[in-house]
Amino acid sequence: MIQLNKTDRDSILNRFIRYAKIWTTSDSARADQGIQPSTERQFDLARILEAELNELGLKNVQVTEHCYVYGLFEGTCPDSTKPEFCLLAHMDTVEEVSGRDVKPQLHEVDGDTIITSDGTTLLGADDKSGITAIMHTLTFLKSHPEFKHKAIEVCFSPDEETGHGMDNVPLELIKSKQAYTVDGGELGQLETECFNAWKSDIVFTGVAQHTGTARGKLVNALSMASAFITMLPQNQAPETTDGYEGFYAPMEMDGTLEKSHVNMILRDFEEDGMNRKLAFVEQLAQTVASRFGGKAEVTNTFQYKNMKEGLQKSPQTVENLINAYKASGIEPVHTPIRGGTDGSRLTEMGIPTPNIFTGGSDFHSRKESLSLNGLCKCVEVLINLSLKQEA
Repeated sequence: MIQLNKTDRDSILNRFIRYAKIWTTSDSARADQGIQPSTERQFDLARILEAELNELGLKNVQVTEHCYVYGLFEGTCPDSTKPEFCLLAHMDTVEEVSGRDVKPQLHEVDGDTIITSDGTTLLGADDKSGITAIMHTLTFLKSHPEFKHKAIEVCFSPDEETGHGMDNVPLELIKSKQAYTVDGGELGQLETECFNAWKSDIVFTGVAQHTGTARGKLVNALSMASAFITMLPQNQAPETTDGYEGFYAPMEMDGTLEKSHVNMILRDFEEDGMNRKLAFVEQLAQTVASRFGGKAEVTNTFQYKNMKEGLQKSPQTVENLINAYKASGIEPVHTPIRGGTDGSRLTEMGIPTPNIFTGGSDFHSRKESLSLNGLCKCVEVLINLSLKQEA
């Protein structure tokens, strides 16, 4: 069994802290416009990773024009010229909470080191913990030639948090037929299914009128938007659901008396359930508009698909990962992703990609934390995966 020592542990901790301090927040509005990377600052981390991959001796290392970092870690096993799998993690952090000037704090708790921010920002464990795990795995294998390993591709992506992480993924570079995202949560989680995901944009159009002479004339678009949000099922909201329950989630509202806009996301594990949610949003918007005497226009945009079906077609990909967990002394905990990963999109593109834990929790918040024990176990899983991958 692979066991990391204190030197490894310290190196992993220091590497994560170094990455966490780099500001890489993405911008969903720009990403929705087709701009990638959505923020130039993501190149700051990309260039650092490019240099580090080159130092480790990876082949064909490059940063694409769209800010994807790619490299090939050559194998040391016989007949290991072709890559067996690709490891992925994303560089950006979510925009809802500040990711600028992150100041990691260390807390010693029950034999573990828990890393948090200082409470004014997120931490960035989503997904700089995944990047850290991948980079230390390569470093470990490079410095331990006695462990023979397969050839591995590495890809670090931009804009995952905007839902556009795979829009320009360099498939012409990736030769692997299977992949693994390192973008999961608490120790032991192994994720092979996720939400089906859509985004809905609802525009309400009213009639502007001076408020002093508004009676019978004013149609308030902001009131329509507010009524629409209020009438969404409260027992199907993110804050009232868990497990396999889907939800409606208003994310942003803005506008004026004459025109208002509601941006929301819809999530469901089943396609039938998603179709019902899409139909309900359309019906509710039109009902509200009719009641106020205004108009509503709904635009639905597909984001990603549940990867469950795609992974069922490639059972060996998941079996290899389960074997790596068990070789690391971990019994896999199969939990659904109440969200999505780049692996969701990549599976849909034909490269089956389950998700591996990193030891993090409370992502997308100022309470985000990372267990160093969990992150080190993640590294052990990746090392064992590289040693035990079957042809």
